[in-house]
Amino acid sequence: MPALNLNRQEMPHLEPKKRATVFDEVALGYGEKEAMFEANRCIQCKNRNCVAGCPVGIEIPEFIKALRMGDMEESVRILKRTSNLPGICGRVCPQESQCEKVCTLARKNAPVAIGRLERYVADWDLGKGTKMKPIIPPSTGRRVAVVGSGPAGLTAAADLARFGHQVTIFEALHLPGGVLVYGIPEFRLPKAIVRSEVEYVASLGVEIRLDSVIGKMLTVDELLADGYHAVFLGTGAGLPTFMNIPGESLNGVYSANEFLTRVNLMKAYLFPDYDTPVKKSKRVAVVGGGNVAMDAARCAKRLGAEEVYIVYRRSEEELPARREEVENAKEEGIIFKLLTNPKQVLGNSQGWVEGMECYEMELGEPDASGRRRPVVKPGSEFTLDVDQVIIAVGTSPNPLVPGTTKGLDTTRHGTVVADEESGKTSKTAVWAGGDIVTGAATVISAMGAGKRAAAAIDAYLKS
Repeated sequence: MPALNLNRQEMPHLEPKKRATVFDEVALGYGEKEAMFEANRCIQCKNRNCVAGCPVGIEIPEFIKALRMGDMEESVRILKRTSNLPGICGRVCPQESQCEKVCTLARKNAPVAIGRLERYVADWDLGKGTKMKPIIPPSTGRRVAVVGSGPAGLTAAADLARFGHQVTIFEALHLPGGVLVYGIPEFRLPKAIVRSEVEYVASLGVEIRLDSVIGKMLTVDELLADGYHAVFLGTGAGLPTFMNIPGESLNGVYSANEFLTRVNLMKAYLFPDYDTPVKKSKRVAVVGGGNVAMDAARCAKRLGAEEVYIVYRRSEEELPARREEVENAKEEGIIFKLLTNPKQVLGNSQGWVEGMECYEMELGEPDASGRRRPVVKPGSEFTLDVDQVIIAVGTSPNPLVPGTTKGLDTTRHGTVVADEESGKTSKTAVWAGGDIVTGAATVISAMGAGKRAAAAIDAYLKS
């Protein structure tokens, strides 16, 4: 085995004070020198734990080997054998808890920066304009409807097209990409990258119909009656969850979903050049501790807020957000109010937010999730001086499609019941995957579900 090189290459970032005022991408990516150095750290071990740790099964040692040999086209080709969205995955996939977590060098706390190398190769392909495509087999004559153009839908559609089927994506919004365009800010995932990846999927022969709300315009049953041989549901989890505390209906209280949709999809940060406004406040509280909460807080900071608080009921150790996002938020001046939970939102006589009363919390015994349960400290109430509150405590699937599809089983949480391996639902010829099945999760887990469902649909259509 080669000697272990533990000098993991850091990725350059925009300087914190500058980036906290602009929506430019924060992580700048490797240059050729850094990418080659990092690629040469991979020891090409035989057990390939990293591949097993990847939800879409990217051939990681192979694409890295081609990269370090200077064969960029081959590196792209290997990446795209299994991943249809490498430029996106390289930016937002939580590699630290998946492929990099099981890298052999992780035992020395210095795993190969697989995600950064994936981004480098994908960006090289984009910059060269090669957009290499696989050979598409002759049409099978089978038609598949994919509902939703988020990561699950795009992945399923691309793989189904590569199997030779005729695929149509039905997207409710005016732009394709789902959560990739409405949920993830420009500074984490530039929309030019999303457009490029969507164009690649379309180049495989996938038709994308925008402003097409399934459940209103057409039902799933009508799609099947209109000649589609199978349907894949990948509509995500866009229905916001609230805390049901007093004052949540005040002006200046947003769900993170609405706030981020206004900022990202509708370009409210460029108002009035774009028509959609968003409230710009001096002091903002974001309730929640996941990636969505970090995105909302960092957007609020960029919109000009003087103070932005992350209000989270557990300690920093339990924060569900990626470490990188937490560190970026801290560097940009986000204030973390940990072991804190809202009691009520306070308003003025005009119905606008003027504060949030909170409890201090302490951690008790572990709950069903295995994390220590937060418990209110008696008599610990205090008021946080804020004029805007953003609730980022989770989302659930929109009930429109399940509510208009006879024979489609759902859980009490509103998620669609589907086989974990195949995505098969209780309804004949209908599959589902991503957040509509799991609830809000990661981009890469949704992609993995789309890939598994596409393989199952292909086997069904061929039988």
